[in-house]
Amino acid sequence: MTTIYDVAKKAGVSPATVSRALSGAKGVSEATRKKVLAVAQELQYSPNYIARSLKKRQTNTIALIISDITNPFFTTLARGVEDRASEYGFNTIFCNTDEDPRIEAAYVELMLRRQVDGLLISSCSNGESLEVLFRKNVPVVLVDRRVPRSRWDYVVGDSEYGAYALTRHLLEVHGKRRIAIISGPLTLSTSRERIEGYRRALREAGITPCEEHIRAGAYKEEFGYQAARELLVGKHPVEAVFAGNNVIAVGVIRAARELGVRVPEDLALVTFDDFDLASALFPFLTAAKQPAYTIGTLAVEMLLERIRGENIRERREVVLRPEIIIRKSCGCP
Repeated sequence: MTTIYDVAKKAGVSPATVSRALSGAKGVSEATRKKVLAVAQELQYSPNYIARSLKKRQTNTIALIISDITNPFFTTLARGVEDRASEYGFNTIFCNTDEDPRIEAAYVELMLRRQVDGLLISSCSNGESLEVLFRKNVPVVLVDRRVPRSRWDYVVGDSEYGAYALTRHLLEVHGKRRIAIISGPLTLSTSRERIEGYRRALREAGITPCEEHIRAGAYKEEFGYQAARELLVGKHPVEAVFAGNNVIAVGVIRAARELGVRVPEDLALVTFDDFDLASALFPFLTAAKQPAYTIGTLAVEMLLERIRGENIRERREVVLRPEIIIRKSCGCP
């Protein structure tokens, strides 16, 4: 039986391009589309998603469980997931946990009842709610966050490197010494790795990390606001803040304004993750920008390979380095 991979190989293109060409989707040149159609006709390839679904008992549906759909990082990641999944004829169900493990567990159970073919998960828990997926042998790919003792593939950004690079910039370029970090809960891999990157940069600069300057709580604007208010008062307020994500950074800016602290004149600020649209209109925040869209598309590719039952024995680990974007908030011109 001719498969999409046979067509892709003979046409000299990717399976995704074959899918787009045959479905009439955008992003394929007319020359490529004609070439793919000719090869498909020659090989007598005719995709029938409904028949294939019935034969394999598939629903051609995947789920994406993320922790905060209002965060631009996750919005962009979700777009990458939806775009790539649709190219292969799969629908995507979006689930937002609002960083609540109980909601995550409820969504996992709901997706099992909906009989989705696989799940992409940015977990807000230690993985307890995901054990049922392993027991039932449901294909899963983790995105953005690792889970302890997980057996699944994952696609994440290099949080440790991003935090290390931003903290070194504050140390070496701007001469800051009293640098604080405000990040998410220590139960999450991203928070632990960003704090470790921050610590490493300080240690290499001969500075012993001050535990009072390390605040781990929630990837929420309100937590960033409250932590910043505490760090920016007293006899020795901090000179710089590394925000664990862009939402926390908003809280830091709000607190600084209320206290009359100017960014960057009085306080240098850097953050993990970027605001694409806002930064295009008003380039301000120095950030470690993760390739959110690429994380989404790669995760879909890996998940569909698991759904198809391809012979992949080892767990695959994809770690993508963020781009360090220097803007005004750190004090650079």
